[in-house]
Amino acid sequence: MEKVENAMLEMVASLKDARSVELFHQVPKGKRLRAKLILKIAGASEESIRLAAIVELIHAASLLHDDVIDDAFTRRGEASLNALFGNKTAIMLGDILYSKGFSALTFLPQKIAFTISNAVSLLSVGELLDVELADAFNADEERYMDMIYKKTASLIEASAASAAMLAGKNPDIYALYGRNLGLAFQIIDDILDITQSSETLGKPSLNDFKEGKTTLPYLYTYRKLDAKDRSVLLSLFAKPLDETQSAWIKQKMAETQGLEDALSFAKKLGYEALHVISNEEDVGLGAIMREMIERKF
Repeated sequence: MEKVENAMLEMVASLKDARSVELFHQVPKGKRLRAKLILKIAGASEESIRLAAIVELIHAASLLHDDVIDDAFTRRGEASLNALFGNKTAIMLGDILYSKGFSALTFLPQKIAFTISNAVSLLSVGELLDVELADAFNADEERYMDMIYKKTASLIEASAASAAMLAGKNPDIYALYGRNLGLAFQIIDDILDITQSSETLGKPSLNDFKEGKTTLPYLYTYRKLDAKDRSVLLSLFAKPLDETQSAWIKQKMAETQGLEDALSFAKKLGYEALHVISNEEDVGLGAIMREMIERKF
C-alpha cells in the first residue's frame, strides 16, 4: 500500500503545482478498500499499483465533491477540505484529482480504461440521484439500491473487474464480487450511522436522516409502521433531531427490526459474493468481505 500512496503523490506532483500537492496532503486517506481489492486480485506489479493509485485518486475526488454537496465539515473524524479551505478549493482539487486520474488511465489497456471511466460516469449519476432522493422521504427500495449501486458499488465493481483483467482472470466473477461488496459496504455504513456514537463516527449520529437521506434501515422500518407512526417518522425527516426524537426513531427500528433486516440483507449480499469466488484462488477476498460485513465501524 505504501507504493500506492507514493504513486498517488507522484501523479499529483507531476502537475508541478505546489499548492495541489499541499492540498492533497490534507485529504484524509481512508481505508483504501478499492486499492486493497486490486492488489489482492492482481498482485503487486507496476501496472496494478498504477491502477490502484488511479482508482483511489478518483475516489478521493468524489469524496471531496460529496462533502461539498452534503455541507459536511468532517471526514473520518477530521476536518474536511471544504471546512478548512472552502467549497471552491475543495471542488477544484476534486477536479484536479479526477482529471489526473483520467489522464493516467490512458496508459492502461483500453478495456480497463473504459471499465473504470464508465464506472465514474455511473458514480456521478449516483451522486445526482442521491441529491434528488433527498427532496422527500423515499419508500422505494429499488430506487435506493440503484442509487447506492451507482454512487458506491459501481467503482468497486469496476476495480475488481479491471484487476481481474490485469491478472488474466474471469472479470465477470470478480465484478459480481465487487458489486456485492460495494452494496454491502454502503448498507453497513448506513447502519453504522444509526448504531454508532457521534464520537466513533466523527459526525453526529443519525446524520443521514437529518440530511434527508432515506437509507435502508429507515425504509424497512417505515414499511412496518402503522399510519400514525409513519406520520411521525415523516415529520422528522430532514430536520434537526433532539435526543427524544432520536430515541423514538431507534425504538421504532428495534420494534420493527428495521436494522436487523438491513443487516441481514447486507450479509446475504456478502455471502453471495463469497459463493461466487469459492472456486477461485484464495487471495484474501473472503477475509475482506467478512471483515466488512462484521465490522463495528
